[in-house]
Amino acid sequence: MAEQRERSGPLAPGEGRPAVVLLSGGLDSATVLAAAKSAGYACHAIAFDYGQKHRAELFAAARVAEAQGAESFRIIRLDAGAFSGSALTDDDLAVPESPTEGIPITYVPARNTIFLAHALGMAEALGATDLALGVNAVDYSGYPDCRPAFIDAFEALANLATKVGVESGAFKVHAPLLMLTKAEIIRWGTELGVPYHMTVSCYQATEAGLACGRCDSCRLRREGFAAAGVADPTPYR
Repeated sequence: MAEQRERSGPLAPGEGRPAVVLLSGGLDSATVLAAAKSAGYACHAIAFDYGQKHRAELFAAARVAEAQGAESFRIIRLDAGAFSGSALTDDDLAVPESPTEGIPITYVPARNTIFLAHALGMAEALGATDLALGVNAVDYSGYPDCRPAFIDAFEALANLATKVGVESGAFKVHAPLLMLTKAEIIRWGTELGVPYHMTVSCYQATEAGLACGRCDSCRLRREGFAAAGVADPTPYR
């Protein structure tokens, strides 16, 4: 399965099947939504309000879902108090503006595990067996829940912990960007017509979605556009 995860790129044909897509409003998740649509999936997009400081990403997710023709879009609200200890949720912690060693303080406890668990429940209720998200293990901040091993493990869990999984083993967790560089993601998304000007990646974005240009996410995004040879549409403050 790990070998399969390294073959990032287009999803297997969806043939009109429903899929649940995690849509944060950022560059990567918008690309995954476009990739799933291009592969023929009927995409139901979900975003999460978990008390993040950069709430502009939620408005971006709504814009991107509409622009890319998602079948539905919903924001799931979680208890913000459960996600303390991260610079993305705690007002007492500053978002770092220079690279750090190890897992950065912008790590949100168990975020992708919790998000995928909600997506899994929604998928089973919809009769969907496909989940898709924009995790990346190449140009990323070093989060443990963005690694191939995590995706493999969650897919195994999905097929152990659900009625559909036990009866058919059909659940698939698609991570088509997993082993792509940011430049490769941007080139692919540009081919798919992703409205990158609508996306918000910045950890310190203003309410209007203006990016700081200094945080780790901004740095990776800006370097990605430069390496891809694509004009950066990000509005910086």
